[in-house]
Parts: sequence; C-alpha cells; structure tokens
Amino acid sequence: MSDFAPSPVGVLCVGETMGVVTTSDASPVVTGTSFLLETGGAESNVAAHLATLGDQASWFSALGADAVGERILRRLRAAGVDVSLVEVRAGERTGLYVKDPGNGVVYYRAGSAASRLNADDARAVPIERFRVLHLSGITPALSPSCREFALVLIDRAREAGVLVSFDVNHRAALWPDLQTASDVLREFAERADICFVGLDEAQGLWDVETPADVRALLPDVPTLVVKDGPIGATEFDGDSETFVATPPVEVVEPVGAGDAYASGWLHGFLAGQPAEERLLTGHVRAARTLRSAGDLPDDIPRG
Repeated sequence: MSDFAPSPVGVLCVGETMGVVTTSDASPVVTGTSFLLETGGAESNVAAHLATLGDQASWFSALGADAVGERILRRLRAAGVDVSLVEVRAGERTGLYVKDPGNGVVYYRAGSAASRLNADDARAVPIERFRVLHLSGITPALSPSCREFALVLIDRAREAGVLVSFDVNHRAALWPDLQTASDVLREFAERADICFVGLDEAQGLWDVETPADVRALLPDVPTLVVKDGPIGATEFDGDSETFVATPPVEVVEPVGAGDAYASGWLHGFLAGQPAEERLLTGHVRAARTLRSAGDLPDDIPRG
C-alpha cells in the first residue's frame, strides 16, 4: 500500500451557529403575528458562501440533539457544506437568538452545546485534512473553555502547516469589558496568517485611526485585510499594500456582509488571485449580501 497522503484542501470553518427567531414582516417582536426560524453563525456563513462559490468547505461545531440543531444541519447541507465533523450532543441544547426589528438582538446562548467546546474537542479535530482554518473572535468570547478550544486549535493548525484565517468580529455584548476584548482579540489576531478586521472595530478596540495604524499594531501578521465599509478595503501582504474601493451598492440589510467579504477574499486566495482581484472578489460577495434581506444571499440554496 502506498504511503501517499492527499494534499490538504478546502477550508474548515469553526464556530457556533444558532437558531434565529424573527418576525416575517420585519415588525417588532412584541406586535408580530408571524415568525420565522432561520439559522445564523458567522463561520458557517463563510462556509456556505465558499461552498456556493465552488470551494470545498467544512464546518465544525457542537449542536444540541434537538430540532433547531437538525434544522441547522439541513440548511448547511443544502448549501453544499460538509457537516460530517459536527458533534450532535444528547442532553445539550442548540443556542438561539431573537432578532427584534428596530430593537436589536437578544441572545439565548449561555450553556449551549457550542459554548461548552474545550481543548479536548480541539485535539480531536482532524485539522491536517485542510488547507485553511477559519474562525472568528466570537468563539473565544463565548466561554473560558471556548477560548482554550480556539487557542489549541490554532496551535494545532500551525503545527500541521494549515493556514489560520481569523476574523476579529468584535461583538461587544459577548465580552465582560472592552479591555478584555481588546487584549484577547489582539492576541488571536497576532496568531493568524490571515486576519480580517473592520476599521471601525479596530478603532474601538485598539484606539487606532487608519488602516496603516492597524498594520503598525499588527506588523507580524503575514496578510492583514482592513475593511472600511463603503470606502474600501486595504490588504497588507508582507511589505506590500493594496487598496480597492468599495463598489456602489444599495444596502437592504448589512448583517452578514463581513462574513461574505471574508468568503469572497478566501475564494480568491484559494484560486490564486492577486491581491487586487481577491479584494474585489470580497467586495462583490459582500455586495450580494448587502442587497439581500437575510444573512445569506439568494444564490445560496436553502433546502
């Protein structure tokens, strides 16, 4: 028998996905009469985009053995995402959040199956199968065990020669205070091979003003992508700097655009596109989501 081992391919996206409850007509929850149960998770959004673009995309997390967890699995399978690694855990529950139009979001994720991920779970992931590991700053915010899970997984990826892609994705409501978020998210960003951060996030977290300031703060990240909303995105790759302006787009709903941008950029990276092209690919993917009412655009199959 040959000792040949296939080259790692595709992207493994890791992070919690929850059920999303919202009104079907965008009315406030308190007066709503018809409701939808959707799914929402930054990392699984990236996986769904990548699969739709033709890339091999897998998603890992833990779900409760419940109807919401099964709905999430069906949704992602329909989008072409490999969910074979997902842990479905009896006696635990899948997280939920309620999107209340005009009044924000309320999370019911404390104690969820995904919030209980730990270092042992990270050690069991077959990370060597993949070319890129993608995760976000949401995971280390969920619990101390999730933070350890993410650190161990990143260390294992680096040992295996797997590129680490990290989206800062600062969600203030998940952190005890700004200083903790600032310190932890900077630590994770510094461990990445590819880091995505919104300029507004960086300004709030690290008291910087410009993309160049972010680069000065994170000089050792091999590839840093700083997104500045309707202005454009700047990629710092080693000593080179590339800026691509954001194309005009009519915004229907901004939620999910950051995930879409990361997936477009990663798709371009996997395809070998140069910096300018992959930045533009990110913009194009984000624009498609911005024109959609949901977290995911209409070209992603719903099943």
